[in-house]
Amino acid sequence: MAIQLTQTQIDERVAILKRFRSLLEEQRNKFREYLMVLESQQGKIENEDADSLVAHTELEQQIVKNISSLHKVIRPMQSMYNAISKNDITESENASVLKIQADLTDLQNKVLAQNKKNRDLLKVHISQIREQLTTLNNKNPYRGTRSIYAEKAEIGNLITVEV
Repeated sequence: MAIQLTQTQIDERVAILKRFRSLLEEQRNKFREYLMVLESQQGKIENEDADSLVAHTELEQQIVKNISSLHKVIRPMQSMYNAISKNDITESENASVLKIQADLTDLQNKVLAQNKKNRDLLKVHISQIREQLTTLNNKNPYRGTRSIYAEKAEIGNLITVEV
């Protein structure tokens, strides 16, 4: 029992497929951009370039925000795509969507790995900075001594008022 679709229904399904595929491609490009930022950020961490690191962090936040908003749009499109009967989608169209989804999964894994690597590098650098500060504090010859300007001065506690 084959269900006959009207041209309008077919056009709607094709439009859903095209929009879903374009959204997936856009998300894939954003993840590639994010991965490139993370990789260059690693170099900035290693070189201890604080200004560039701040700029990379701001760029990273914008990209993550874009990916998040894009993901909110993709979810309903994916539901609509999944609702379309597999018989209504050609094998090549389905294969292209599956390939994009596989690329996305791979990029997500790479992004997570790079992000973890950068976090670990930052933790090492922060611990080194803390250690340096502790060392500097311990070597301070004035540590534990009162300032000569903070000596206790005698203060009067009796006031004479003449009328």
